[in-house]
Amino acid sequence: MNYSIFPLSALLLAGTVANFNTAKAAAKEKNKVNILFLFADDQRADALGCSGNTYIQTPNIDQIAKNGVRFTNSYVMGGHHGAICAPSRAMLMSGKSLFHVYDKLNGIHTMPMHFADNGYETFGTGKWHNEAEAFEASFQKGDNVFIGGMADHYNVPCRTLGPDRKLSEPVKNGYSTDLFVDATINYLTDYASGTREKPFFCYVAFTAPHDPRSPREDYIGMYPDGSIPLPGNFKALHPFAFDNMNVRDETLVPWPRTPEMIQKSLSDYYALISHLDSRIGDIIETLKTKGLFENTIIVYAADNGLAIGSHGLVGKQDLYEHSMKVPLIITGPNLPKNEVRDALVYLYDLFPTLTDLCELPQPENVDGKDLAPVIRGKKNEVRSSIYTVYRNTVRAVRTPEWKLIRYPQRNYTQLFNLKTDPLEINNLAELPENKAKISELAAMMNEWQTLTDDTATMNPKTVLPLEYDYTKLKQRPDDKQPEYILERYFKGVDLSNVKRTQH
Repeated sequence: MNYSIFPLSALLLAGTVANFNTAKAAAKEKNKVNILFLFADDQRADALGCSGNTYIQTPNIDQIAKNGVRFTNSYVMGGHHGAICAPSRAMLMSGKSLFHVYDKLNGIHTMPMHFADNGYETFGTGKWHNEAEAFEASFQKGDNVFIGGMADHYNVPCRTLGPDRKLSEPVKNGYSTDLFVDATINYLTDYASGTREKPFFCYVAFTAPHDPRSPREDYIGMYPDGSIPLPGNFKALHPFAFDNMNVRDETLVPWPRTPEMIQKSLSDYYALISHLDSRIGDIIETLKTKGLFENTIIVYAADNGLAIGSHGLVGKQDLYEHSMKVPLIITGPNLPKNEVRDALVYLYDLFPTLTDLCELPQPENVDGKDLAPVIRGKKNEVRSSIYTVYRNTVRAVRTPEWKLIRYPQRNYTQLFNLKTDPLEINNLAELPENKAKISELAAMMNEWQTLTDDTATMNPKTVLPLEYDYTKLKQRPDDKQPEYILERYFKGVDLSNVKRTQH
């Protein structure tokens, strides 16, 4: 019998090609860019040096901005209850708008899941304000994980994600920012000493500068009381009622708001951010010393803003710019450096954006827009307006120039020209010459309501009064406030039922 050598040659060739393709695929996997996602809690967009704030010291975050692209009009869509953090994080992780996810992530295909499905190793640390099961399903590794909305920075109950992808029981040990940064540095160090076969998706969710406004001891007094000027739109009282004026965040300082108390709050708030910035510098240095920096996309963002004295408010349960606008900076290999983009964007745009920047298949059934063309300077915008919501009580729409805020339950309207009045001080709604502009923006708002499946009734049968009696509002701390805060902000308040914690 004659045997041809062709089949054997073909087999050998096929094996060689297969090995080559396998090696090529492995090399391609190894060359994929990493993701480091740094996520602050309750940080106003203007509380950074790179945003033009000359009073706050944030050199490391400012350097991230110099190395990349900073967005000036980045927004959280809002929330359906007072804890805006929870829906904000659900929208970020799902790429979906508020009424398509609310604050529930169980059963949702999340951003870290998507990266894991496409060859990434996923690690998470810090705050997870959604279901614990969703964290376990989303991350392969995790340490110092806080399941909840807020905690005393000195007593954060943290968990570890075990090899079985289950979170341990919580343990309190150390200061929040340090706990999360140390976990991140340990992860990056371990990753760098390994094979590095898979790129990493590292998610670091801080609880700073969310209250309690108790900086680490060595940062207390970094900004002396009275050294931070009041916001340009500071008011002693909000001029009208629009929701629960005694919602939890608003109880942290008394009414009327005094310059002294707000400036104290700003001093502590800025100190929390500067400490955060310093520890972010440690993470960046770890990337550099471990040879990971040049191949890592870094994102810096925050879940929502904060009033902290603006418009007579303290929290984020409103639709003014200071509460809905957030910092957003993206830097990485082959991306522009030291550039600014004014496009109107949402946090939930980051899911499809990072997917594109990492050259992965796009996720399905998301509402977010891919910002990669805007980052690269190929497009100026992905949408012509932004829509924000708070519960069923406030709705707002803004274009690059104009902003309409509607309070349906009070039958009240505000109109601001953000080009000439970025602090939203002068309500132009009552001027006859602006009727056409209000109609135009109201129609745009209606379109957004339909597009987002908004559940609010814009024409309720009963109209509530705008007037309220601030003397009936009660300042009260919760059990997360340490002794430093109780002594500093709650003098004269009955603390008999409040647990006093030391650190």
